[in-house]
Amino acid sequence: MKLLVAIIKPSRIENVRQALNDLDVHGMTVSEVKGYGRQKGHSEIYRGAEYEIHFLPKLKLEIAVDDSQVDKVTQAVKDAANTGKIGDGKIFALDLEQVTRIRTGETGASAL
Repeated sequence: MKLLVAIIKPSRIENVRQALNDLDVHGMTVSEVKGYGRQKGHSEIYRGAEYEIHFLPKLKLEIAVDDSQVDKVTQAVKDAANTGKIGDGKIFALDLEQVTRIRTGETGASAL
């Protein structure tokens, strides 16, 4: 099993959710986060004063999937989150050793 962690632009969340639903992936955790990469923030003018914004708002998605779905889910998130502009985000695939569904006690892939 793998835990996919994706950092995306907030405006792309609905596209990603729909792409995952199309693959029959229904579980996802979303967190509002701030960060920067190569983009390194930007400048904004507010009431005549210029401010440097170093940390940009992003969404962090955590999606647990079976090993057989990793490539399909990664591609779906990539396609749905892509705008072609800097700051589109990243996807990380981490090993997931164990999963337990609290309600039923199921473990492993059946708990996903």
